[in-house]
Amino acid sequence: MKIHGRHYRTIWIAKDGWSIEVIDQTKLPFAFATKHIASVEDATEAIKSMVVRGAPLIGATGAYGLCLALRVDASDEALDRAYEMLVKTRPTAINLKWALDEMMASVRNRPRGERVAAAYARAAQLCDDDVATNEAIGRHGLAIIEDIAKRKPGKTVNVLTHCNAGWLACVDWGTALAPIYMAHDKGIPIHVWVDETRPRNQGGSLTAYELGAHGVKHSILTDNAGGHYMQHGEVDMCIVGTDRTTASGDVANKIGTYLKALAAKDNNVPFYVALPSSTIDWTIDDGVKEIEIEERSGREITHVQGRTETGEVLTVELTAPGSPARNPGFDVTPARLVTGLITERGTAPATREGLLKLFPERAS
Repeated sequence: MKIHGRHYRTIWIAKDGWSIEVIDQTKLPFAFATKHIASVEDATEAIKSMVVRGAPLIGATGAYGLCLALRVDASDEALDRAYEMLVKTRPTAINLKWALDEMMASVRNRPRGERVAAAYARAAQLCDDDVATNEAIGRHGLAIIEDIAKRKPGKTVNVLTHCNAGWLACVDWGTALAPIYMAHDKGIPIHVWVDETRPRNQGGSLTAYELGAHGVKHSILTDNAGGHYMQHGEVDMCIVGTDRTTASGDVANKIGTYLKALAAKDNNVPFYVALPSSTIDWTIDDGVKEIEIEERSGREITHVQGRTETGEVLTVELTAPGSPARNPGFDVTPARLVTGLITERGTAPATREGLLKLFPERAS
């Protein structure tokens, strides 16, 4: 995707050939800045502080974090320490563990002298694969948007999304937003309802930033407004991403996704989830009981960052001083509320059987 006419991925090798550059998402939407990552500690902090966020991008950052660790010490002990340090940063998103496991498999049985080169090669391949995967997700999701457009010729297709599952959440393209970009580029009249997505406002800050940069029509909504627009026939479909999907089709996504799915079900609005297969956790079935939900700082609720009329970016307190706050980062939407799962191999019903038809190698 492009920023100010220049193509960017969200993560890339720096000019020195070994350290990493990422887009600093804590600065958006008011400033575009990059951040230098030169150690496994830097990578860990970038994930924890949400300089990088979104399940696929977290995985890519973790992969390069292992590369940076191996440059310092390529021993088994150092590799294990780096793995444990990184895997604990964001417990809900399965892509991080998946990417780290892929990295470990690529270097564990190699001589120490070969590990650094092998790690960098595997991390680069994971990034390229993410781009190809998301492009394929986009094509499959585009078919759904095209079908809706055919049923309302000449009219705008209205899509509601929650949080940010665009290219900023991935290496490029995005998951839930990839079909939207492709529809826009194909000339389909499309408009996106963008949930602000409290408490970190990834919708109002990041999704709106992306869509605006690409020229896609959109409107930012308060998180509680989506059901109202569904009741009045102004939402043709919902599409969101996911940080972890169970083998039975339950999806964990940014807090508030479950409520959108309930509203969509009540109003007969199709509710789709776009995901790379690396987000599927084939070891669990009951998302509500088995997915660990990250509990984040209450400060994300009690304080908000914004820009004043003079252009100064400040953090201000919103709530009654001294009041405690609880801040679960995710919730789980049961499979029964999901119309379909859009993967790189096609769209499947949100069931074990549906997923296994696309991924039969997982049947054993």
